[in-house]
Amino acid sequence: MTTSADSPLTAGTRSLVPLSSAMPWIIATVVLLALPFVFPSGAGLTIMNQMAITIVFALAYNMLLGQGGMLSFGHAVYMGLGGFFCMHLLNWVENDGLWLPLPLLPVFGGLFGLFFAFLIGGFSTRRAGTVFAMISLGVGELIAACSIIVVAFFGGEEGVSGDRTYGPEVLGVDFAQQSEVYYLIVCWMLLSTLAMYLFSRTPIGRITNAVRDNEERAEFLGYSQRHVRWISFCASGFFCGVAGALFAINLEILTEENLNTTQSGIILLLTFLGGVGFFVGPIVGAIVFTLLQTVLSLYTEIWQLYLGILFLATVMFFPNGLTGLMAMHIPSWKAGRLGLLMRPYAKMAVPALAFVFSAAAIMEILFHAREASVGSEEMTLYGMTFNSHGYAPLVIAAAVAAASLYLMKQIAPSVREAWSEANPVRGDS
Repeated sequence: MTTSADSPLTAGTRSLVPLSSAMPWIIATVVLLALPFVFPSGAGLTIMNQMAITIVFALAYNMLLGQGGMLSFGHAVYMGLGGFFCMHLLNWVENDGLWLPLPLLPVFGGLFGLFFAFLIGGFSTRRAGTVFAMISLGVGELIAACSIIVVAFFGGEEGVSGDRTYGPEVLGVDFAQQSEVYYLIVCWMLLSTLAMYLFSRTPIGRITNAVRDNEERAEFLGYSQRHVRWISFCASGFFCGVAGALFAINLEILTEENLNTTQSGIILLLTFLGGVGFFVGPIVGAIVFTLLQTVLSLYTEIWQLYLGILFLATVMFFPNGLTGLMAMHIPSWKAGRLGLLMRPYAKMAVPALAFVFSAAAIMEILFHAREASVGSEEMTLYGMTFNSHGYAPLVIAAAVAAASLYLMKQIAPSVREAWSEANPVRGDS
């Protein structure tokens, strides 16, 4: 007689579970491999490369912030150090004949980032909260200052550059083409993402969450909160170094900008934008931020202002980030009531978009009126050319913004009513 554990039904169920768990990874791999055929241009490949590198960096940062509750203001240091070390390795390959295949370079960048994370984490992870944040800020400023002083390693203001094509070919590939670099970066992004995901599922990853939520209870259970944070800090430093190596491979140059506090602030911004409470949150934040950065910068000089407003609005109204906003709709989707929200959302979208574009028009007109050179009073916005120094365009934009806000206020009760109907309180019919 066969036991239930050996029955065909149970065996089939066991075989389906890993397949269902692996399906998102398989779909992501297929999509990433097909993207160069959809966007074959050099600009498209460059944007996708930068996006993949930012994803690795953001996930590594989220190992501290989202999983360990450690707010760092200087985590770009470990990405920059790993990148600078890899640039020197590339130069050694070119000048000294060092044999090092390019696909192995991120390993050395990760180990270099791990080394400094081990040293700095030894004293910075003794405390969490404000103390850790201030130490990370101080370390970041210290190393950023050293990047100007220690010219032998950081190259001063000019940075360090190299050539990735001087290394030995791998299967006949010399990585001179941007598409070849893309597939290399994507492979490392997938490996790093999978490794960080598996780390979050290990016992040390779970204990990191416990230390984040309740340090005293974790200590009572016998776990050293300092050692747990230290291990998580070192793992994050390793993957930051991997991201730095990928950056070096992609752009073949690193400067002080790659490890200063501005870069650390950007990674903090996009991680919050995507959602620190979700593993895919930094991925969403990295994609959205990179697209906005590259697209907006082509059309406006004040694109950083728009990113700042988006970040502020996310923190104020959607503290769980864009991923949290999407996750809010999962219960209504599972209950089959998501369709109840479509019509109210569509009605709200019209005045909301009108408000966004009119508010942007006000800022663009004011910026052009202030910064335009003498005799350059005309500007083109949304396909229309007008005099930015006149009052009429500004008044029209302000009127559209005010009318849009009024309509949004009128539609808001119907949206709340639809939300209550799509997400009834448990026990209600």
